[in-house]
Formats: sequence, C-alpha cells, structure tokens
Amino acid sequence: MRCPLRHKKTASALRSDGTCVGGNCGLDKHSQTDTIFRMLVAHSPNARKHFRNKKTTEGNSHVSHDLQRAANVIRGLAMDGVEQAKSGHPGMPMGMADVAAVLFLRHLRHCPAHPEWPDRDRFVLSAGHGSMLLYSVLHLAGYGVTLDDLKAFRQWNSRTPGHPEAGHTPGVETTTGPLGQGCGNAVGMALAERMLAARFNAPEFPLTDHRTYVIASDGDLMEGVSHEAFALAGHLGLHRLIVFYDDNGITIEGRTALAYSDDVRRRFEGYHWHVLEIDGHDFEQIDGAITAARAETDRPTLIITHTHIAHGAPTAHDTAKAHGEPLGAEEVRAAKRALGLPEDQTFFVPDDVRLMFARRAREMDALYRAWDALRARYEAAHPDKAQCWRDHLAGTLPADLERALPSFPADKPVATRIASSKTLQHLAQAIPMLVGGSADLAPSTKTLIEGAPSVARGAFEGRNLHFGIREHGMAAILNGMALHGGFRVYGSTFFVFSDYCRPSVRLSAIMGVPVIYVFTHDSVYVGEDGPTHEPVEHLASFRAMPNVTIIRPADATETAAAWVAALRNTRGPTLLLLTRQNLPVLDRNRYPRAAELAKGAYTLWQSAPGTPRLVVLASGSEVSLALDAAQRLPPQPVIRVVSMPSWELFARQPAAYRKDVIPPESLKLAIEAGTSFGWERHVGTEGRVLAIDRFGASAPYQTIAKHFGFTPERVAETIREMLAGG
Repeated sequence: MRCPLRHKKTASALRSDGTCVGGNCGLDKHSQTDTIFRMLVAHSPNARKHFRNKKTTEGNSHVSHDLQRAANVIRGLAMDGVEQAKSGHPGMPMGMADVAAVLFLRHLRHCPAHPEWPDRDRFVLSAGHGSMLLYSVLHLAGYGVTLDDLKAFRQWNSRTPGHPEAGHTPGVETTTGPLGQGCGNAVGMALAERMLAARFNAPEFPLTDHRTYVIASDGDLMEGVSHEAFALAGHLGLHRLIVFYDDNGITIEGRTALAYSDDVRRRFEGYHWHVLEIDGHDFEQIDGAITAARAETDRPTLIITHTHIAHGAPTAHDTAKAHGEPLGAEEVRAAKRALGLPEDQTFFVPDDVRLMFARRAREMDALYRAWDALRARYEAAHPDKAQCWRDHLAGTLPADLERALPSFPADKPVATRIASSKTLQHLAQAIPMLVGGSADLAPSTKTLIEGAPSVARGAFEGRNLHFGIREHGMAAILNGMALHGGFRVYGSTFFVFSDYCRPSVRLSAIMGVPVIYVFTHDSVYVGEDGPTHEPVEHLASFRAMPNVTIIRPADATETAAAWVAALRNTRGPTLLLLTRQNLPVLDRNRYPRAAELAKGAYTLWQSAPGTPRLVVLASGSEVSLALDAAQRLPPQPVIRVVSMPSWELFARQPAAYRKDVIPPESLKLAIEAGTSFGWERHVGTEGRVLAIDRFGASAPYQTIAKHFGFTPERVAETIREMLAGG
C-alpha cells in the first residue's frame, strides 16, 4: 500500500499504525489524515462549506467507534459465511468492510422497506466474488436477507449464491462476478439516471436525483470492459458515478506486481475523472472522500482506496490465500479476537449494531416518504409528463404496436438492415422510451433514430447513443440501463463482432434483461471483406446460449414483425440478425402474414395440399432461395417451404403446432448460410443440411453463393436427390 499522499512513488507504504514507511513522507498518522482531508476539500470546492461545518469521525470518537464496530461485525459475518460454506472469498469483504459501513450508514440513499424506490442510489459490487460483504450489509440494513440465508451461503436454492444475482436476492442491483461487468452496468445505470432526469425533472421537482456507487477490484480494472465503460463515463461527464477502487495489491496468483503496474490515477485522470486517494481503513478519509465525490458536479469520481485484504486476520491479511479460500477455524477465532468479536460465536450481531442500521433505515424511510410526497406534487403539477414517466418506468408498450409498422412494396428488394431502419423510425415515434445506438457503426447498421438528438455531456435529452468502438462496453452499459429501468434499449454492431459482446449478452440472458441487439452483416454474404468479417459459427454459438431469443427475418416484412417480437420479449435479450445485401420482399397477399414470425416458424408455401413428402427449412436470406428452388419443381411429391426465423420462439409453441409445421414423417432439408451445427435436431438422421462448415472468403457475395452451393439450381438438385432416396 502506497502513502495516500503520494509524495513519492518509490517504496512509499503504510505501516499497520498508519504511518508512512520508506523515508519519503515524514508525517505521522494524524498529520497525514489532516493533510489528506484538506486535499479532499481542495479537489471539491463545492464541499468546503460542508466540511467547515461538519464534525468528522476523527473528532467524534463515539461515531468512529460505532463505524468500527459495524465494520468488524461485517467482517465477522463474512468470515463465518465463507467458513461454513467451506468455499468463498473472505479477503475482499474484510478489506472493504470499513468503506461499506461508512457508505451504508452515512451516505447511501436506499430504503429497505421500499427496495424498488425509483430514486434510490444504486450500489454495484462489481467485485462480485466478495458477495459476503454485500449479503452481510443487506442483512444488517433490513433487506430480508436473514441470518439463515447467510448460513446457507453458496448452498442449493439459497438466497446467497456465490456471486450476487439480480432478482434473486433483495437489494442486489445486478448480477456480478465476471470481472469488469459490474463496472459497465454501473455506467449504464448512471447514464439512465441522467437521461431520466433530463426528460422528466422540472424546476423544484428533482424526481430523479440519485447516484451510482461501485466497489471495483484490481481484477475489474484489469479487464478491458472496465476501460471501455469508464472511458465513456468520463467522456459523458457522469458525475453521479462514484467508484471505490479496492487497491489491496493482491490477486489469486499473488501480488498484483506480477502482471500489473498501471498508474491508475493517471489512467483515470486521462479519462477525465475526478480522482481521490485514501486509506480505506480510516473512517474520516472514507467519509470525506465520499462527501467530496458527491459534491463533484462535472466528472465521475474514482476513490483509490488503499486497503489490506483480510484486514483483521493476524496471518492471512495481505496474502493471496485470503482472496479465495476460507481462513480456517483457528485464523477466524484469532481474527475475531483481534476485532473484539466473541471468538466462539458465529454469525454474531450485537444489539448496538442492529440499532445503528435500524436507525438508518428509519431515516431512509422518512427520505422515501418525502420523495413520495414530491412525486405526488409533481403528478398534480405535470400530469402528462408524470404519465409518460410512469410509462417509462413500467416499460409500457402501445397495445396496437403493429399499427406503427411501415409497409414494404413487394416489387422492390431491400436489405433487412434497411427495413429495420425504416421500422425503427416508425416505432420510435410510438415508443418514446426506445433509445439506443451502435459501436461506431450506425451508418452501416442503420440504427440512428432520425431527427432525434444524440446523448452527449450535459445534453442527456437525446435518444441516440454513441458508444465508440467499444462493443463489450456497449453491451455491459445496455444491461445497466435496462436494469436501472426507464428505457427500452438496443445496441448494434456487425454480427461478427458479437464475439466482443458475448460475455455481456450471456449476463443479459442470466438476468433476463430485455436488451435488443441489432446485429447486421449476418452471413458470408458480407462478401468482399472476407472471412474475418463473415460470421459463420456465430449463429450456432448463440443458439447454444440459454434464454437468448434469436430472430433472423426472411425479408422486410418479417423484419418489422421481428422488432415487435423483440419489444414484447421481456424475459431476456433478443438478437435481430439482419442482412447487408438486398432480399426480395415477399408479397403477403400471396404468402401468410409476416406476423406469423412470432411463432418462430410457419408454413410459407406448399406445392400441393396434403402432408408434405419433404419440408425445406430456412432462415433469413435463405428463405427466398428455398422458395425459388422449390417452386421450380413439380407439385408432386408435395414440398413445403417453412420460414424458420427463430428456433427459440418455435420451441415455445405447443407440440401440436410444431408437429403440424414440421411433420415427423416428412423428409427435411435445412438451408442456412452458416455452420450446420445444431440443425440435426430439426432435420433428424434422414435429413440434410446445406450449410457452410468452413470459414468464408473474400469475393462479391454472388460469387460466394455460387461457390458454396447457395443457388436455386443446387437446392433443387438436392431436393430431387432426397426425394429419389439418394
């Protein structure tokens, strides 16, 4: 741990008593504290008046004692939970317990009695491996996480899983664990707060006025997604975002110095952040830093919090072992002894600590009631805006959404990305809460809401988000916006770059967050850009991911229907896969309604009445190819063409419908310009798949189609072979 004053970079560290070692500082503990305190004030001039009148914890030994007592109880609960489970990460909760105590008892606006309060502060434990810190605080704060829940840490069907899960444990705002993800989510939450405030706040009615707090670890800052998200947060000036960097110098393998020597202060100053640096075990410094961060009105704040991992454990502190292993019974007893806790009692919570948190809960309940009264006055003064605000928070969609869709003439081919853009413009008019953007590809993905302003620093009224070339950050931010509430969000890039989004898409699926991903340039028909830009295996890989709905529409009319299906899917993410190249527009006077897309697969055309001898299954751009080929053949034996834009929507249909569309006794041929993997579940052992089980090539897409066999002649020949028993 370096001296928080950073007088010199060489060898500055803190002794256990808080004094600087290495001969660089020359100040004792109290001089350091006083100097740091004044530095914090200097960094935030708006806080000076508050600081002049504030009785700090250093000057109030009773308050300091109470916070220390609460922090040590948190440490005890965390140790006991991990020890009982024989699994977990005790070090981080013990190291950050002091910060958590100050934050929850003195600063965080939250109300356990009303956990869904829209204007609550959000707290994100991005370092999700330290989940026992969060569970312990939620128990003390009164969120209904019981001692029995703490005792069931990491056990089957408990409310205290190994890493926090949104929607599973009361008070948990997002699912964290994969490092860096919580950082991105928090940026999304902070962005959503500013956008809601810009839309709905009125003079004297700060309806949306909260902050987002994050605890991030060394690992969070090493992961690239945190860089992407935090750089954008600084660019946008999200000043209500406050991040504690738990700088304890330890990772699983040992000291962070093995692989990590970033100058974090300079890095975040380069992001245009407000940066503070404190001793994370000094209550005055913690409190002062949070106050200074709250007073900042132009930039997000990083509080570099120097801590000891497993603080309070006699031999385990500052060791890599404390990161991810139980301390052991003897070390736990010794730690409790050092912390002033009963060494032979587990899950100990004294009455005085319960009283502290109960008192804070009453204060927060009063704060909630004051806000609720403000809301009532707002609704009386601004009824129309209030109704729109309620619709935003509830995610209310127009009942007649289909009426908002555009029409497409059947005589004019159009790429589905272009059809998507036209659809988006119509839907945006009908759904004010629909917002989104792209990873610097809007001119190609066609995802700009025309006539709407862009979101920018100090101008959050807009609807178009510009994420820069940051696919991973984009997806994590979208998750955070969706979790925050108030908007239906979409993000876009080329389908091949979905690899950069995948970890965040997976968390969208785990949490059941309804983010819409618009992935264009969906196949080898990207053409001249070559195999690096041609997604081949991506469709199969996302189909393997649970709770992801994928829709690959066949034409412009199905694209419009796909947007409706995506908006109505609130159980998880939806992926819209769209073409770069033009496709024929199906004449819906001749073929079934495009709204049939909502069933995932439907009979598009059949050569003659009766049970088909052969069913051709196709998605996306291959549907018109299947139609062309099948319609070249004689009407007997009976051939059916099925448009199958979504396996997932089809799987949700009744078994009778699925058997009717794809009769078990019929031969099946699947056509898709991607890998064949997975199609065997639909075509069976006797069926065939016309696919591309290799990487693509660089050439005009018509040439690619010919060489890979995606021509009407080749498809018709394959059908004849199958009907002949070949």
